[in-house]
Amino acid sequence: MANLSGRVALVTGASRGIGEAVARRLAQAGAAVALTARSGAAVQAVAGEINEAGGKAAAFTCDVADFAQVAATAAAVESELGSVDILINNAGILDPIGALHEVDPEAFMTTQRVNIGGAAAAARAVLPGMLARGQGTIVNISSGAAHSPLEGWTAYCTSKAGLLMLTRCLARDYGDKGLRIYGFGPGVVDTEMQVKIRASGVGPVAKLQRTDLAAADRPAEVIAWLCSEAAADLAGQELSIRDPELLQRVGLEAA
Repeated sequence: MANLSGRVALVTGASRGIGEAVARRLAQAGAAVALTARSGAAVQAVAGEINEAGGKAAAFTCDVADFAQVAATAAAVESELGSVDILINNAGILDPIGALHEVDPEAFMTTQRVNIGGAAAAARAVLPGMLARGQGTIVNISSGAAHSPLEGWTAYCTSKAGLLMLTRCLARDYGDKGLRIYGFGPGVVDTEMQVKIRASGVGPVAKLQRTDLAAADRPAEVIAWLCSEAAADLAGQELSIRDPELLQRVGLEAA
């Protein structure tokens, strides 16, 4: 089990799904966790449960598409919990689903603002503190959509490809300054996003049954491990839960 005692972690999109599972797992590993999401009530409930279980957590309402909100939230996190050592850029949206000429252009741009801009905003907010301390970890939640085009997913695939390049650029700019940057593809996980995908009926992922999906605590275990020193040699890489060697190092069996 990763030991993250004394660390402060900021998790975006932490009200449900992978973000919630990661927040709970980081708290179990000893980190003080800041949970952010647009849904204040939902994220407050998760933080409350973490605290009741003996962990340390605080909740913050934040729209990652708003750079000013993200900066203010990062400052509030530092004031309440301390300097951020770990950033998990998990917040993301799937819509709009459809061919480019059919989707609303503003909805297309909103996906880019959330999935790429949100990750950039959060990283920008915590980087000065990490650089001042000469250490820090950023994990960007990637997707197979960053590498392969999927029918009807132009907005999402484009955003995830952009996030992949953001990960690489951050690793290039800050990897020699004590910071560890990772991209991580969690696979097909049982989340609300998968409910939307199945409802759309578009593409091969929509045909998957819920029984085919992994539980969110599985990628959460890998992400917590990436935040530990044990993963230092993998910094700068785009990793996947489908990699059996990675799973072996984490202590998980291949699916």
